[in-house]
Amino acid sequence: MRTTYPPANIIAPTVAQHFRRHIAEARQQGETELAPQPDAATIEAIIDATFWASFRPEEGRFPKISLAYLSPEQAGQPLLLARPLPLTTGVLTKLAPAVERPEIHLGVWSIDNELQVWGATKRIPSFCFVLEDIEPGLLVIKHRRIEGFGKYANVVVLKGEQIKVIDEKGTSLPDCPALLKSLLAFTSSDPDGKHPGMNVLVQLAASMRAHGHGGALLVVPTESDAWRSSIAQPILYSTAPSFATLTELMRQEVEEEDERQWEAAVRRSVDTIAGLTAVDGATIITDQYELLAFGAKIRRPAGSLPVDHWVITEPIVGNQSTVVQPTEHGGTRHLSAAQFVFDQRDALALVASQDGRFTIFAWSPCEDMVHAHRVDVLLM
Repeated sequence: MRTTYPPANIIAPTVAQHFRRHIAEARQQGETELAPQPDAATIEAIIDATFWASFRPEEGRFPKISLAYLSPEQAGQPLLLARPLPLTTGVLTKLAPAVERPEIHLGVWSIDNELQVWGATKRIPSFCFVLEDIEPGLLVIKHRRIEGFGKYANVVVLKGEQIKVIDEKGTSLPDCPALLKSLLAFTSSDPDGKHPGMNVLVQLAASMRAHGHGGALLVVPTESDAWRSSIAQPILYSTAPSFATLTELMRQEVEEEDERQWEAAVRRSVDTIAGLTAVDGATIITDQYELLAFGAKIRRPAGSLPVDHWVITEPIVGNQSTVVQPTEHGGTRHLSAAQFVFDQRDALALVASQDGRFTIFAWSPCEDMVHAHRVDVLLM
């Protein structure tokens, strides 16, 4: 199949190597239920067809498609077409309205030496290649984690001619242990906790981004009330006692047969808290996920200097940190979040923009300034 979207040809070998490495490592660790390994030609063809389909509206709506590369036998109980269809732009455009719901994938496999769409599935194996069409010209390559809840692991983001390869090893971040510890609270789950596949901050961030209103979430230490000096008093929407449903859920021991019910309860609690960030002002939770307040107004404490610059990075390969002025990154919400972290250096601030951008603000003692980490490529 001849491809006409140049980035598909450029990125396909890198993506193929990513899946080859991860699947091999998983096998070495004894994992058996793994997805097939896609080669570069297969990846290129799937990207090309999906990219051009993303620009073709059907009945006035642009398609939103998720494709998974696997055989029907690996999909559990899939919806099977009596006659598989060729993987073409036209076929994807026609089928898109049927698979717009979350977690539904069109299954793609090589049949009679040709890539074909064989049906749809909700179940896919670990490290399955998934390509998601977010909007016209914006595609995300991802894979299903072996363990985890909610988000897949993003591998590459393609936007028009722009290629962003996700930085798995943190090389885009400065070598600063204290900063890394703060950001890893967001980028990694706790392997020693009761739920090692879960990262609550990622779930909150994804839910904040999904509601589309923009918002700010401040994460403060459980054992300290110092953050109150950076919040205008009285707080109009404070909780008494603190809302601790999510805290209690994360402390529960869950049997395997109860896992689905527990995950549903976590989703509801996460969406409740994330929904509050749509209210004007900041939502405040502890690092143990207790909700303290929402709609809070950030202020600069007496005697504190205004934050006038910060360093910004993005978790993509080859990214270089840049020092920016407040007018160069975001608006009032970003400035107030940066000021809060400047004054409360043991806190995190998560900021969602209405346009989908998402930034984590943390204090970097090595750089002696606020560090803004743009993470929307991880949340698509």
